[in-house]
Amino acid sequence: MPMITDTATLEGFCRRLSRSPYITVDTEFMREKTFWPILCLVQVAGPDEGRVIDALAEGIDLAPLFALLADHSILKVFHAARQDLEIFQKLTGRLPEPLFDTQVAAMVCGFGDSVGYEALISTLTDNRVDKSSRFTDWSLRPLSERQISYALEDVTFLREAYEKLHDKLEANSRAAWLEEEMTVLMTHATYEPDPREAFRRIKAGNANGRCLAVLREVCAWREEEARRRDQPRNHIMRDEALLEIAHHTPATADELARTRGLGRRLADGPAGQAILAAVKRGLAVPRDEQPEIQTRRELPRGIGPVSELLKVLLKMKCDESGVAQKLLASVADIELIAAFGEDADVKALHGWRRQVFGDDALKLRAGKTALAIKGNRLELVDRK
Repeated sequence: MPMITDTATLEGFCRRLSRSPYITVDTEFMREKTFWPILCLVQVAGPDEGRVIDALAEGIDLAPLFALLADHSILKVFHAARQDLEIFQKLTGRLPEPLFDTQVAAMVCGFGDSVGYEALISTLTDNRVDKSSRFTDWSLRPLSERQISYALEDVTFLREAYEKLHDKLEANSRAAWLEEEMTVLMTHATYEPDPREAFRRIKAGNANGRCLAVLREVCAWREEEARRRDQPRNHIMRDEALLEIAHHTPATADELARTRGLGRRLADGPAGQAILAAVKRGLAVPRDEQPEIQTRRELPRGIGPVSELLKVLLKMKCDESGVAQKLLASVADIELIAAFGEDADVKALHGWRRQVFGDDALKLRAGKTALAIKGNRLELVDRK
């Protein structure tokens, strides 16, 4: 079936889907040379119909699609939704809701850690995903029938996978667990990070507060510049250059020009002046307001065996509940619980995770229960 390339056809398609209880959604985009993703295709399917929408078609207005995504009476089903949601957040200022992410649902249902689309489809359906167009440049036109068919399969195959996951969640009474996980995906701040927090992505080693204050300012400048110019961060300035500037704190264009990879032209131009101003702002930050490197709490010595025991419990609980280990608790979570018990500020001690694993982990750590072998299985037993 040909792509939708005009607004009238899109309106009719969205009108028909507006009566559906759910729609499956995927996107194809390009981002190699830009900061913001360039939306190329949107694939949408209801229970009985699916189409590929050419987002780059001349004159097409995507408003009918955006209205469909904003309709609260229709569930929007994605697989690994984060990048797709970022696109719609940028284009519309809103996130599609309500939301169902089949990758997260699969983890809740025990299909492994961060299961990919191809693996999920082959496990839950009789379909096989065609890999041949995986590395297509979706911005090029015309697209072949095979490429369009490949794109459409991302949503038509997803229908059956969603329905089976939905039924499994309902049968296991875990729909509320998934809703809890969707909270992070549905938080606008997830897609609009604070530029002044961008410095935390850079490995600054043992940098002191003064260096970090300058790094925060120059990283914020780069973040804002990348967004304004719609270019990748490293096209504006590489991380290594930012770190060198933060350590050497140049005060003049001559000093800035000595930074490896910058050169005289940049140092003498508007960008150079902006960088020097950022350095000055960073140096002016009072000591008690300088940022600190976010480090893990220091773990007490001798907790290794306790951590290993809790890892055994985690494996046991994941086997019993059919929940992916990565979703339930990380290695860092385990170590913090082993070290600090109830005072460990980790997700494993909150919400449904506490019900499945956290409470028993605390009891085992406190010596209230023990692990015992019964036949060829482990079980928790109360200690008398």
